[in-house]
Amino acid sequence: MELHGKEELRGPVLHIVVVGFHHKKGCQVEYSYPPLLPQEGHDSNNLPEEWKYLPFLALPDGAHNYLEDTVYFHLPPLGGADMKCVYGVSCYRQIEAKSLKVRLADVTRETVQKSVCVLSRVPLYGLLQAKLQLITHAYFDEKDFSQISILKELYEHMNGSLRGTTLEGSQVFLGLSPRDLILHFRHKVLILFKLILLEKKVLFYVSPVNRLVGVLMTVLSLFPGMIEHGLADSSHYRTKSSVSEDVSLAEVEEFVSVSVTDITNASMELLAEEDQTPSQRTTSLPETSTPAGENHHLKPPSRTSPDSSESDWETLDPSVLEEIPKDSETGGSGSGSCGVETPETFEPAPGIPITVQPQGLSSAGSGGQGVISQGLVSGLEEDLYGLPLAIFTKGYLCLPYMALQQHHLLSDVTVRGFVAGATNILFRQQRHLSDAIVEVEEAKIQIGDPELRKLLSLTTADLRFADYLVKHVTENREDVFLDGTGWEGGDEWIRAQFGLYVHSLLSSTLQEDAEKLLADWGAPFVSAWRITHNYRVWFSNKHPAMAEITPGHPFQGQYSAADLKLRFSHSVQNSERGKKIGAAVITTSRSVVQTGKAVGQSVGGALTSAKSAMSSWFSTLGQPAIVASPATSPEARSPSAT
Repeated sequence: MELHGKEELRGPVLHIVVVGFHHKKGCQVEYSYPPLLPQEGHDSNNLPEEWKYLPFLALPDGAHNYLEDTVYFHLPPLGGADMKCVYGVSCYRQIEAKSLKVRLADVTRETVQKSVCVLSRVPLYGLLQAKLQLITHAYFDEKDFSQISILKELYEHMNGSLRGTTLEGSQVFLGLSPRDLILHFRHKVLILFKLILLEKKVLFYVSPVNRLVGVLMTVLSLFPGMIEHGLADSSHYRTKSSVSEDVSLAEVEEFVSVSVTDITNASMELLAEEDQTPSQRTTSLPETSTPAGENHHLKPPSRTSPDSSESDWETLDPSVLEEIPKDSETGGSGSGSCGVETPETFEPAPGIPITVQPQGLSSAGSGGQGVISQGLVSGLEEDLYGLPLAIFTKGYLCLPYMALQQHHLLSDVTVRGFVAGATNILFRQQRHLSDAIVEVEEAKIQIGDPELRKLLSLTTADLRFADYLVKHVTENREDVFLDGTGWEGGDEWIRAQFGLYVHSLLSSTLQEDAEKLLADWGAPFVSAWRITHNYRVWFSNKHPAMAEITPGHPFQGQYSAADLKLRFSHSVQNSERGKKIGAAVITTSRSVVQTGKAVGQSVGGALTSAKSAMSSWFSTLGQPAIVASPATSPEARSPSAT
């Protein structure tokens, strides 16, 4: 997608901002070009209400522990703007105050901490970071922070060089390495991928911030088209002062959707939906909804009714999920309801139809695989396959870095889910506010809900896929890094594999009697995914290019002995019981070796050889071979700790 129209005239960069730490006032904006508020000067500390968290995002929590750092963050659109996410990149540095040539009166500490950040319309994180780091170093090397001419030149240079830049190609993924992600998380990358498909509340935790945002954005780059076009609505949240106000009807209609806390009845709900006519499947709210006048912004509504699901909160009318011939049979009319009382305050406004792409028009221009058009339901820029999926819409947030001041968003009723990053331990301690906490340093995914763990259990076909990725990344590591021309095992190759995974999954859901096909992804997972917002939006439209995709898991096939080996290795490495057994074997081996040394050299040598053979056998299990024709298998055991 090229920048065009008004955006091209205005340029991709909105502002260059300097944020500093004041010993009395804390983090504050010291300079902005152009001014953040047009009626005020460049040195004004005032901010638009929507961007009140900007200083705390640009100058992250715990920054004093590092000499420099980099932050990616998202800001909500300003009122009256084009209603798209504002992408921020900040470069932080601190230097000793005694090295300054011009020391102002407000510099009272031994070190000076400042960040230079770019607010942009385009998600070119790595490219913006590369340019910004050079200017930040030059700005600090001046040792005089009153010299702001270099910042004005940066604004003009970036808008000049990035104007007309396309959001396709390797520059979008600059600095995002799926290879490193696979090497660190191994098969768990696929679990993260499925977590986000289910629109769960996922929190990444690690320090420093540059590592945090790098891992989080790299995971998102595995979703086809997500970085380029899928984050436009990912930061539609309200500040804390705005949240305290009563939720109006319009706001509820646009944003409110609460995550499913008990997904065990997902299959039953889908079967019940199929038995109903489109006129009977009107959206409604559960009886447990709080009245409009009640202050409920920090307490999500309880989900005591087993019949309630995420679809109850959907803003998309489920009747559009039906095929056009079925709609014509039923006439598409009727006033049936789901039998749940709906408060009058929350009744949807009449006369607002949902536009769906007509079947006859969808085939137009199907020859161009690279065609990008505006999604009529999602509002995102989509290709002919309907990608990117509308995950980060309708209150599902993407916050690469969350400041402590944004903590209320985790329990905000207008936020139905999030993929967020944090460095403050307070976020990690409040585990009940997240469905999954990703410990980046330890490559561990903590999931408290046992039902969710079952949903995310990798099938044998999934394990083959993950093992296929790990094998190619580890075996081709040297070739790729030495000559830079490697394809298999490289970053683009990994993204292509996940693209195939998503395309095959979507194609399989369109097939009739596809239970066997979908079992390779896990029947409970597919049932849960089908009631998410992103799948319902995708299914409501026609995507002509999907006819070219072969349905079925890329690693479907007959079950073999190698799959048993792979399954056993996966269980030993990732289940709590398997980890305890492995630790016991290691401890026993050490004790045996020590006993052997005490008995005698000859006996000790024999025991050492036995220990080596045992270790070699376990290492072989840890690195299973890939078979040529993998097969379908029962679901994986649910890991208690992933």
